[in-house]
Amino acid sequence: MIKARFFLLAVCLVFTASEQVFSQSATDTTDFLKDWFLRDPETDKVQGLSVEKAYATILKGRPSKTITVAVIDSGVDFDHEDLKDVMWVNTKEIAGNGIDDDKNGYADDIHGWSFIGGKNGNVTRDTYEVTREYARLKPVYGNLAESDVPAKSKDEYAYWLKIKAAYTEAREQNESDAKSCTDILSQYDQFHRGLTSAIEFVKSEYKVTTITPQLVDTLKGGAKTRAAQSILKFVFENEGPEADVDKFSAELKEVIESNREVCENYENAVLYGYNPDFNPRSMVGDNYANTEERFYGSSDVKGTFPAHGTEVAGVIGANRKNELGIKGIADNVRIMAIRAVPNGDERDKDIANAIRYAVDNGAKIINMSFGKDWSPQKDAVDKAVKYADSKGVLMIHAAGNDDDNNDIKPSYPTPLYKDGKSATLWIEVGASSWGADSTLVAEFSNYGKKVVNVFAPGVQIHSTAPNNTYDDVDGTSFASPATAGVAALVMSYFPNLTPAQVKDVLIKSSRKFDNLMVKKSEKTGVVKFSDLSSSGGLLNAYEAVKLAQSMETKAPEKK
Repeated sequence: MIKARFFLLAVCLVFTASEQVFSQSATDTTDFLKDWFLRDPETDKVQGLSVEKAYATILKGRPSKTITVAVIDSGVDFDHEDLKDVMWVNTKEIAGNGIDDDKNGYADDIHGWSFIGGKNGNVTRDTYEVTREYARLKPVYGNLAESDVPAKSKDEYAYWLKIKAAYTEAREQNESDAKSCTDILSQYDQFHRGLTSAIEFVKSEYKVTTITPQLVDTLKGGAKTRAAQSILKFVFENEGPEADVDKFSAELKEVIESNREVCENYENAVLYGYNPDFNPRSMVGDNYANTEERFYGSSDVKGTFPAHGTEVAGVIGANRKNELGIKGIADNVRIMAIRAVPNGDERDKDIANAIRYAVDNGAKIINMSFGKDWSPQKDAVDKAVKYADSKGVLMIHAAGNDDDNNDIKPSYPTPLYKDGKSATLWIEVGASSWGADSTLVAEFSNYGKKVVNVFAPGVQIHSTAPNNTYDDVDGTSFASPATAGVAALVMSYFPNLTPAQVKDVLIKSSRKFDNLMVKKSEKTGVVKFSDLSSSGGLLNAYEAVKLAQSMETKAPEKK
């Protein structure tokens, strides 16, 4: 491996640009860990969900009911080998005829709907919410002194100052990071080219297949020889005399390539996310200012970048019976794809409509693996959340990946309404890892004794990816669908339980770790695991179905 003291690139480039969803790339896992989140703590010695144990014991031979789970995300590859048979299908709609056959307001919505697409294409990139608010308020207050602000506008002016400060800091930071990242990458590109040339020159000139420190010490010749000698000596001095320069060069190339995307993220954040002049909304074709408008968008739920949504969908319900790829958590589920999350911040209007679409078209659970710092149209989202609550639809939301306390710094959408009340059927989820020691909690995961309800696996999760591929991913984005999958499992096998009871089952049955101290992160320090969520627990499917079974005879019949 490339030593940290030599290759600072891994350190310098590890910062990740803001993303539209709560996920990040995971490092490789062993074959044993590929499905660790499905496994049992006692049997397999990893802090998984005990999904396979639940199926092998309590659920074995038990009938189940199909549950529809809406995935509000970037899009889902509904043709994926592990998802195509578990996709929700609107049987009342005739595909491709351009007619709203079922009169639900959305033509050709076979697998769901996209609120960020239209006749002119799909929104791929969008700005961050702070940028949109900056662009909206700058013409009003940008050149206005505080003393000139009318009394009725004082509150909005104070809000403008917060937006301006947040936007300015974020843009300047990303501009700085983009430049630093590009400069560092350029330096290591140059070093790698020099190293490659040196290796090729020495092997050719001296007719060797292996380069050793002893050989390098004996090199004599002109400028090219001296240059090759210098760079090879540098490698051996820093990596040790046993270093394999060919392997080292290959590792360096991998480091450079893996971090090239990081630099692009910073550059794109400046070009798009924090660019107040960038506005792709026209291709959607709606009246954006009208938050009551509902019927816009397109039937293209795959979109242009369905990676994140496809990964989320796989965790919930990848086909368990086809002997391909992976096994999802729920074995009798249908995935309803709702595209509303671009590469940038999702818009409140789209999220509100996505929630309503899910409810009106039969979803029993809604997974929301996204979030942002600002919510200017929160009223619209609150209204939709209240609607879902009233219809008995369970909403599950990723807590976020900023190592923040959500009790203090909200990650929108939240279950807390502006009127001070809270959604009943909402579960906020933090991310855990596989160890039962101080490493149990993912260092990136947000937390909150009041707002976050429970933790679930969200580190090195192996799931479906576009074009019949699979990937390893991290983030509360995957702790959320892990929870949605267990919720669907309980609903499916215990259909007499109410949605409120299902929520209670998941939270009350969560595994507790008495006085376990976890090293949350350098920023947060060492804290009690029980203080990171309202339940102080870790989700477990086996414990959940065991509790559900005990409640079964007490549950009222659904009407």
